[in-house]
Order: sequence, then structure tokens, then C-alpha cells
Amino acid sequence: NSLAPAIAGASIEMFNMLEESTALRDHLEETTTYYRDLLVKEGFDIIPGTHPCVPVMLYDEVTAAEFAERMRAKGVYVVAFSYPVVPKGKARIRTQVCASHTKEDIDFIVKCFKEVRAEMGL
Repeated sequence: NSLAPAIAGASIEMFNMLEESTALRDHLEETTTYYRDLLVKEGFDIIPGTHPCVPVMLYDEVTAAEFAERMRAKGVYVVAFSYPVVPKGKARIRTQVCASHTKEDIDFIVKCFKEVRAEMGL
């Protein structure tokens, strides 16, 4: 299948933007590293990597669903992934860092993760 014209156009524009400056990409990389390091420091189990998609492992499907619901109630949009999207026993909260996130945003997100973990007794 071919790409939709809008996707092709947006991709070309992104390449043009990257030729002018990598500031957004650099910021995304820095913010992602900060987020990953902070989660690990706070004792969360994440899948290692450098990419901005950061899965927070909870393993149990019911726990992941409730955790995600509580995070959304605090104003942090996350999604619980469980079987059959991921293998049984590998449920997780999927988070995604964006170039628009600030360190203050990341601090808030991690604070909410810690609060929900404490509320749930995990």
C-alpha cells in the first residue's frame, strides 16, 4: 500500500525542518534520557533503551489497567498494554515522551507514578 499524501507531505516537511535545525530532536533525546533515568532512580522497572517510547512494566493486567486509570485521573495520559498486545504476564503502562515535554512535565509525570504506586500499595 502506498502512503497517504498527508503522511508523505508531513515527512518531507520534517526532513526539511531537520536540515535547518536538530534542536527539537536534541531536546527530545535529552528529555527522554532524563525521564528514563528518573524512573529507574525511583525504582520503576522500564524496558531499557534510548527511544522516547518508555514502557513501565507492571506485569499484571488488572494492575496495569487500574494504574493507567489512576494516572489519567491525575491528568497524565497513559495507556495500559496487556495480552494479546504484549505477551501474557508482561503488562505495562506505555508512555511516550514528546519534544514539547519540559523537565517540569517529566517531574510531574514521575511524581504521579510514585503517588499511584503508593496508593495501590505496589
